[in-house]
Amino acid sequence: MRGTPIGRGEVVVVTGASGGIGRAAAVAFARRGARVALLARGEAGLAGVAAEVERAGGEALVVPVDVADAHAVEVAAGTVESTLGPIAVWVNVAFSSVFSRFDDITPEEYRRATEVSYLGYVYATMAALKRMRARDCGTIVQVGSALAYRGIPLQTAYCGAKHAIQGFHESLRCELLHEASGVSVTMVQMPAVNTPQFSWLLNKLPRHAQPVPPIYDPELAGRAVLFAAEHPRRREYWVGSSTAATLAANALAPGLLDRYLARTGFDSQQTGDQTDPEARSNLWEPADGRDGHDYGMRGVFTQQSHSSDPQQWASHHHGTLAAIGAAAVGLGVYLAGRR
Repeated sequence: MRGTPIGRGEVVVVTGASGGIGRAAAVAFARRGARVALLARGEAGLAGVAAEVERAGGEALVVPVDVADAHAVEVAAGTVESTLGPIAVWVNVAFSSVFSRFDDITPEEYRRATEVSYLGYVYATMAALKRMRARDCGTIVQVGSALAYRGIPLQTAYCGAKHAIQGFHESLRCELLHEASGVSVTMVQMPAVNTPQFSWLLNKLPRHAQPVPPIYDPELAGRAVLFAAEHPRRREYWVGSSTAATLAANALAPGLLDRYLARTGFDSQQTGDQTDPEARSNLWEPADGRDGHDYGMRGVFTQQSHSSDPQQWASHHHGTLAAIGAAAVGLGVYLAGRR
C-alpha cells in the first residue's frame, strides 16, 4: 500500500479535471513531477488545466470523456496507459447536479445527475482497478463531501450520489482488505469549496446558488487529495473544521440537525442575486460552450473563501497529536506523584 510521496514521472488520472477540486488536485500532483491524465468533457477547461499542469512541472495528457459512459471511460484508461504508462493513482472528482427542490427535478435530470456523479465513480473505479489489480498496486481516491453523511435541502441529487459513493467505497475497501490486495482505496470528505460548480450546475432556484459558509479555496482541497493519495491506509479523510463539526453533530443529533437545516438551509445556499435564466448548465453538455470559455479553478466566492484550516494539519498528524497527548498525561502523572 502506498505511503510515500508521489514520484516524478508517476502516472495520475484525475476525472473532473477541468475545474474546481479536480483542477486543483491535478496541479498539486504536477508539482510532484507527475504525469497527469486530465479527464473531463469541457475542452476549453481541459486546455487551461493542461497549461497549468505543465507550468507546475508535470506532464499533461488531455483525454476528453464523459464519465457516465462506461465504455468511453474504459477506452480513456487504455489511452492513458498506452501513452503515459501504468496508472499509479486514480482520483475521481467529476460530477454534475441540480440545485432545486426535489419536486422541480425531472426524472431525466435526476438520472443524468446520478449517472455522472455516482455511476461515473463506479465506472472509473472499474477501469482503474482492472489495471491496478493485475499489478497488485495502485491507489484510488474518491473525492466525497460532508454531504456523503449529511443530506441538506435543495441538493437531493447530489446528496444521494455522495451517500451512494460512500457505501460503494466502504464495500469495495472491505473486499480489497479481504483479498489482502496491494491496491488501496480512500475517500476525502470535502467542505464547501469555492469552485465553478455554483455557476455551471443547473439551477432551478430563484436566486444564484452559493456554498454554505465557511468556504474554502480549491487549492486546500487539492492538497488534501494529494495527501490522501500518498497516505491511503486510512479509510477516509475529513477536510475542514466545518466537515468535522457537521459529521459530529449529525452523529450525535441528526434529528435536531434536520430541523436546523429546514430553517436555515434554503437561504444559506442562495445569494441575493437572481438566477440568470440564460446561464449555461453542464448537466447535459460542457459549460464551456461554443465560445470556449474556461471557468478556471475557482468560483465567484474568492473574497469569502479560506486558504487554510488548522483541522487539516491535525487530520494529517494524528500520530503527533497522540504523542503530545500521551506526553501531557505522563507529565500530569509525574507532577501528581511529586505532591
